[in-house]
Amino acid sequence: MTCTLRAKKIYFMKKYFFLFFLIAFSSAFAQDPVTNQQIKQAQEQEEQERLKESLDNQQTIDQKEIEEAKRKKDSTDITVKVVDSLYREDQFYIGLTYNLLQNRPEGLSQNSFSSGLHIGFLRDMPLNKRRNYAIAVGLGYSMNDFRQNLKIIKGEENFSYTLDNDFDKNKFALHYVDLPIEFRWRTSTIQSHRFWRIYTGVKLSYLFLNKSKFVSSTEKFKYFGNDDFNKFQYGAYISFGYNTWNFHAYYGLNSLLKSEAKLDGKSIDINTINIGLMFYIL
Repeated sequence: MTCTLRAKKIYFMKKYFFLFFLIAFSSAFAQDPVTNQQIKQAQEQEEQERLKESLDNQQTIDQKEIEEAKRKKDSTDITVKVVDSLYREDQFYIGLTYNLLQNRPEGLSQNSFSSGLHIGFLRDMPLNKRRNYAIAVGLGYSMNDFRQNLKIIKGEENFSYTLDNDFDKNKFALHYVDLPIEFRWRTSTIQSHRFWRIYTGVKLSYLFLNKSKFVSSTEKFKYFGNDDFNKFQYGAYISFGYNTWNFHAYYGLNSLLKSEAKLDGKSIDINTINIGLMFYIL
């Protein structure tokens, strides 16, 4: 009897333990899906918050970049406006020309290369807001060399002039102080130094030195300060071109020599045309 009761107790204990274990095991597995879903939702929420924070940071950076670019642009506009008030062009010039004698008496001819050098300063004074129209007044120096067959000989009282083709070298050189006055049009801007230009005006020149030289196999003459050359010259000119290269032409409106200078009893009423290139800087 005792053994039967003990066996029953053991049986019931095993049964209850098995049921308890089964219920606990089922509860554990029943709660796992809920827990995993919560973890997944928490991860997704954290990822969304991280993405939102990243977007907010990017927007902040973009806004700062926009503000910085605007600040630089405003600063640049202010700088250009200040610089533009002082904007001038082409205030120094240097020119090289080929010199041609016009209205030559019969028999007078040029030989070799008659050259000219022209340098100076021009004060550029813009006339409009864009500063592409201007006037300029300047001061310069020019030397014009003429190689020809006019033989100049100094007598006791004055100079005489004859034609002579038998020589090794024959030329006269004229040195001037120049006063150019010109009107200017150009397409320049403050940012670019490559532009089209057309400059035209008049030039007044004062002769401060003249020299003539004649060399042949039998004779040699060199003279300074021949008063037969006109002290004052005036003429019109034009310069036009793009960037560095500019064509230049000058036409003298009065004679190089006074009426007292005569060849075969007639006044030597010669003037000059200078054709070449003009270069401008600053």
